[in-house]
Amino acid sequence: MAVYTNNLIISSGESFSVPLTILDSTGVELDMTGYAASSAIRKHPNSSTKAADFIVGITSATEGLVTLSLGSTVTSSLKEGRYVYDLLLISDTNMKSIVVEGSVLVTSGITS
Repeated sequence: MAVYTNNLIISSGESFSVPLTILDSTGVELDMTGYAASSAIRKHPNSSTKAADFIVGITSATEGLVTLSLGSTVTSSLKEGRYVYDLLLISDTNMKSIVVEGSVLVTSGITS
């Protein structure tokens, strides 16, 4: 499975959600029936501490549709700056694959 790059911008204090379509190596939507998924934000790739865990929703397993989201309470706890994230899929046969990765820019709002 190919790893795709998708960079994100999150505004601190706001709810965040982004839909993603996961494709297999031939460019067809991946059937994720029976899959589990997880995604985390870290300050840098080798950091042992997570800044946050995305809520990962598989919105249509047969069409490869996934949504990553964070509530406003979680985004409020993120300090302004750059982070990294990835999305890990675990198949029904326990095969693990990173399918999306990228940077996260957390910005602070002006109006509160």
